[in-house]
Order: sequence, then C-alpha cells, then structure tokens
Amino acid sequence: MPTRLDLANAIRALSMDAVQKANSGHPGMPMGMADIAEVLWNDFLSHHPADPKWFNRDRFVVSNGHGSMLLYSLLHLAGYDLSIDDLKNFRQLKSKTPGHPEQFVTAGVETTTGPLGQGLANAVGMAIAESVLAWQFNRDGFPVVDHYTYVFAGDGCLMEGISHEACSLAGTLGLGKLIVFYDDNNISIDGEVHDWFADDTPGRFEAYGWQVVRNVDGHNPHEIKTAIETARASADKPTLICCKTIIGWGSPNKAGKESSHGAPLGADEITKTREQLGWPHAPFEIPQDIRDGWNKVEKGATAQRVWNALFDRYAAEYPKEAAELRRRIDGRLPDDWSATVAKLQAAAMAVDKPVATRKSSQNALNLIAPHLPEFLGGSADLTDSNLTRWEGALTSKPARVHGNYLSYGVREFAMAAAMNGMALHGGLLPFGGTFLVFSDYSRNAVRMAALMKIGVIHVFTHDSIGLGEDGPTHQPVEHVSSLRLIPNLETWRPADAFETALAWQAAIERRDGPTALALSRQNLPPLPHPAGQAEQILRGGYVVHQPVGEPQAIIIATGSEVSIAIDAARQLADLGVAVRVVSMPCAERFLKQDAAYRSSVLPKNSKRLAVEAGVTHYWRGFVGDDGDVIGVDTFGESAPAPALFEHFGLTVRNIVSRVQALLG
Repeated sequence: MPTRLDLANAIRALSMDAVQKANSGHPGMPMGMADIAEVLWNDFLSHHPADPKWFNRDRFVVSNGHGSMLLYSLLHLAGYDLSIDDLKNFRQLKSKTPGHPEQFVTAGVETTTGPLGQGLANAVGMAIAESVLAWQFNRDGFPVVDHYTYVFAGDGCLMEGISHEACSLAGTLGLGKLIVFYDDNNISIDGEVHDWFADDTPGRFEAYGWQVVRNVDGHNPHEIKTAIETARASADKPTLICCKTIIGWGSPNKAGKESSHGAPLGADEITKTREQLGWPHAPFEIPQDIRDGWNKVEKGATAQRVWNALFDRYAAEYPKEAAELRRRIDGRLPDDWSATVAKLQAAAMAVDKPVATRKSSQNALNLIAPHLPEFLGGSADLTDSNLTRWEGALTSKPARVHGNYLSYGVREFAMAAAMNGMALHGGLLPFGGTFLVFSDYSRNAVRMAALMKIGVIHVFTHDSIGLGEDGPTHQPVEHVSSLRLIPNLETWRPADAFETALAWQAAIERRDGPTALALSRQNLPPLPHPAGQAEQILRGGYVVHQPVGEPQAIIIATGSEVSIAIDAARQLADLGVAVRVVSMPCAERFLKQDAAYRSSVLPKNSKRLAVEAGVTHYWRGFVGDDGDVIGVDTFGESAPAPALFEHFGLTVRNIVSRVQALLG
C-alpha cells in the first residue's frame, strides 16, 4: 500500500524526468507543491477523468502555470487522456503537454495559464459563475450547481497587480467556494524574494475580507488536509491557505534554491534526488500500486452518477429550469433567438435621429437581455458612461453574488480575466465595459481569450478623439488598430445604430473567440440601409454609398467617420467625381470573406482613401502604395470634439481635397 509520500513522489519523479528529457521547463514548483496536490486531488477534488467537461466538477487552476508538469502529472496519474508518451513529449511541437497549460490542447486543463496572476483572476470568474448559476437554478433539496474552485498560486502571482484587483473583488463579493493555495517558498527567478516582496501577504488577504489559514507546512499532509477542511467550512469568505514549501523539495543540492525554478536539475542531481526520495524506479516508470492509488476514474464516475441522478429528479420537479440549464451548459442560443434578432434589427433600422453608438448599444441590450438570460454584464466603474446596464438588470452585492450585472470597480484587468473564467466555466455569456483607452490595462486578458477561443465581449466606449475635452490621456488613437492585431479577436467599430445592433448579434453568435466593440461618445447620424443589407454588414465590410456610374475612387471608413465620408462623396459627385464609400465595421471579419466578395467591395486597382480617427498604419495594407489615409498619428488634444475633428483633418473638406489629389 503506497504512502502519501509515495504518491506525491510520483509527481516529483515525472516532473523532473519530463523537464530533463525536454532540457527545458520548471521542476521546482511541481516538486515543492506535490504534497499539497496529493491531498487535494486524493481527498477532496470532485472530477471525472473520463468526462473532463462534466459540469458540476470542481475547477482546479494552476495559476503559476510554469509548473505545468505538476498538472500534467496529476492528469496522467488520475486517468485523464494523457499518456506517458505525452509526458515524454513535454514542450515539443504539437504535443499535448506544452510548456504552459493550454485549455484547448489538453483535456482536464481548465484555463490557459502562464502570465502570472491571470489564472487566479480566471478562478475568481469561475467562482462568480458558480455562485450566480447556483442562485439561478438551485432549489431546496436540489443543489445542481455546487462545486469549488481551487487555485495554486505562487509568489509571482501575488506580486502581479492583477492579483490585488481580483482578490480584492473576490473578498468583497464573499466567494466562499474559492480556495487558493499560496506556495510560499520565498523563491522567484532572481533568488530569495525578501528583497522585492516583503508584503504581509496574510494580512493583505485578511484586509480583502478573506479567511486566511496561516503557517501551513506544505509538506505535512495532516496540516494540509485540516487547512482544506477549514477552508471548505467558510460559506461567505474565500480562503487563502498559506503553505510554507521548499522549491525543488527532494533535490539534495537544489532544493530551496532558484536554480531549481526554471531549469532541469541535471542527470547527476536527478540520480541523487531519486536516492533521497527513495524512488528506485526508472525515468517515467510508475509502479502499478501507485497508479492504482492515484486513479480517479471510478471515483469520478460515481460522483457523476450521483449528480446525474440528482439532476434527473430536478428535471422531473423543475422541467423548465432543467431544460434551461442544459441549454446553457451546451452553449446553445435560445430557441427564440432568430425572432429576437429580427426585432433587434427592426428597432435599429427604425432609428431616425443621431444617436451615440454607446447608446445604441444600450438600446440593443435592452432588447436582447430579456431573451438571453445567460448574459452577465458589468463595467469597471463606468456604468453610466459605458451604458452597459440594461433595464431590469440585477446588480450583485457583497455576499449575494446572484445578479446578472457586476460593478467591478476600477479593475479593468481583473474584469477581463474574470470574464474569461466565467466563459470557461460555462453557463454564462459575460461582457464588460470600460473606455477604449483603458483596453491597455486589460489587453493581456483579451489576448488570452483570443488564444483560448472563448466568446467574451468587451464593450469599449469613448472610441476616439470624439470624446472631446478629457484630452489625450483619454483619447485612444492607436487602440483600435492595436486590437485588430490580436489574432482571433474581432473588433467592431460601428457607424450607426444598425451597425451597432449587428455588431452585438455577431458577438453573441460567435463562439470561437472574443469580440471588442468600439463605441462612440458623440451622436452619429443613421446611415441609409436598404432592406437585406444586414447580411453584408455581418461580413465585416460593405458598400454603404454607391455613386451614379463607375466609381473613380473608394473611401474606406469606420465608425464616426463613415457619415463624414458619405457627405464628402456627395460633394465630390457635385464636382463630377464618382466615389464609392465602404463602411468597414469589422476589418478582421471582412478579410476572412472569399476573394469574390472582397473584390466586389474593393475592386482591384481601385484608387482608395481610408479615413479613421486613429493611427494610419493599419490601413496602408488596404489602400496600397498608390492610396492615401487620413487619420491621427499623434496624441489627441483637449478641446470639444468638433474642434478636434477640424484640427486633425477629419472633415468633408479635407477628404474631398485628398480624393482629388489621389486622382491627380
């Protein structure tokens, strides 16, 4: 019968062997946290290796994702679809064991981690999702949504600013089913952390409103188990378990040193470590009794059968709620979605006066939200500016996380990362708002959503110099183009109410990546939209104004500049110059269309002028060497919006002049 130490040593051995074979990786964290992982996975974690997506499983997040071999070892030993050959292929091209855990590559990985602190913030989002869904669906005697979120986090995670944002929010909200293990090993890449990380970490978390279990020996299974039991007994506070550990535990010469953090131990040191651990087995060899001690397939199957039986009884008692939860788990849109879209488009088409696209967005939400109960909206302390709250939305309060709207406070990065966690958890469709200029704060979480191909929605308002007097600190110029550079992110900059409604439709229907909506502060006039144009708009770019006769030039514009471009085209027509105007609300989507459609909108060899209130570089690829771009390649100024558009040349007069110059 293997001991707990034998089971933990299996993690240590697999981790050091895989890192050594790859000649790359981080053995120290897996060796240091192996004992904590053994107790958690063998005594508490509810999951089913044969069905990694079982909805009511506990979520386990390795925020210190450089220690990926700990997670891969656990998945392999517990019975997930991860073979010993996969472990031997650690960090190799197209392997199932990449250098950092990737949610879309390896079964059992809940979220892609590596950028420190983000996994912790993702876990906050998962815990929020569990709480909200439990309120929405649980009934007396039927806790069909009832699971924990566990996190491994290191010193580096807690140094990152996002940890302050996310953990402050988690404490305020009272997320009692969030349990974080702090790997307090006093080591980071540069050495012992006391010279740059001397925080009173337990005191910090207590100030956030967390339950803190201090001074746990991270190599003592009894203390670890007692700490977890204490954490699970807290219903209204998340828990931080402070585990004192030794990085690289078991290595005679590198334990407790930064040399074990991010490099192989070396063949000689591994031999000595095997001797010190009493592990006589060859590399990647796990004795059968230890495998049997780890395998959780049958235990997981039993847990899932019990839940399935509970759900069946729930469905008999509450059929409507059960069907709705099942729909949400499956990620299907409501049966009446097509009818909702028809109403949305009709309402937007009926708009006959200038409206800011941020307001058009709120109007769309007012129509959509009652028919999309999985919506969970929010804003980073800018609700009345972003206009992200719809009529009838219920804002969550501390110790009552059961609304469908969150006030995140001034925490843009944590908001974006928490939304990633909600989307990964399932059952919710999250969106959050801030000013476009502050997308810089949340950018890495936006990038991670794009990498993981998850459908979160970012509402970025005050999208240009058009916001006016707040000046260059708040006026985005490079941000829309910068967002367009993130692979698999779709960025929409709509020009009127109809384009805004369709941007929301596209974002909601998209399930293979995130969407950013860049919305105006200032009012924009409605554009002419003939019946049947919605399909073209949903292709990302379309002809919004067609002249009489063959076009001599094409103006490409987005957002607030489209109406200016149309006015310029009409003035050029009076001068005998035929100009087509193309609205390009989503360039990324347009570029995915077939060549025939793209050519029908932008014929080859056409003279082109692009107009956008932002940096010009992105549009050079659209206009070619013979084309021209009007934009803003400096920072903005503090002045009313009309004065700024005049100052930067975003005017009918300047567009007319530049088209004339383009045509010679």
